[in-house]
Amino acid sequence: MLRALVTGVSSGIGAAIALELLESGYHVTGLSRRRPDIPAAHSEPFDWVQADLGDLASLEVLARGLPVPRVFVYAAGFMQTGALGELDPRDLAGMLAVHLQAPSLWLNELAPAMERGSRVVLIGSRTMAGVSGKSQYLATKSALVGLSRSWAIELADRAITCNVVAPGLTDTPMMVDRRRAGVPPQVLPLGALVDPRDVAARVGFLTGDRGKSITSQVLTICGGASLKG
Repeated sequence: MLRALVTGVSSGIGAAIALELLESGYHVTGLSRRRPDIPAAHSEPFDWVQADLGDLASLEVLARGLPVPRVFVYAAGFMQTGALGELDPRDLAGMLAVHLQAPSLWLNELAPAMERGSRVVLIGSRTMAGVSGKSQYLATKSALVGLSRSWAIELADRAITCNVVAPGLTDTPMMVDRRRAGVPPQVLPLGALVDPRDVAARVGFLTGDRGKSITSQVLTICGGASLKG
């Protein structure tokens, strides 16, 4: 049985990735605080586990009790915004826990037992290079690149790939989350927010047969935002 473990499946990108992998024949275990709405046609090979990705103590216990997957996708995340003079260290601590400490905890537990040819994908952000008002969020997302590249080196001898998929502004509930009120979304050059299914399709490629030669990379899906620099 092909197994995948996906975090942040309650909505948005994580939910789209879970569905993409289900349609590719994986038995998916999804982690999130809220139960996702998985179509009935795919409900049988899907297991939902309620989890708070910021509660590191409970995650460590949980990680030891779940089957080791062939595909691990870390898509959980949230955004707190704020300009200099308004930054709250508690916001940074929360995002560090969810964006960095949690995936480190999971892969530290899973990697030694993952089979040859397994895949790891971390969901970053197109704006990792820096955007006004998002310094804390982007600091935690940017660090995923260093994690991914280091892990790719460590896992290469078992042909396990590790990559970052970096979406731009995506049509998800995060776009209307009150925690990002200080930085409203902008219109992208292609005229629409990124479709979560397009992000999921990129993850599907990386975790499929034709993704085996790609590792230690950042793959960007930006709706043309990179055209502006």
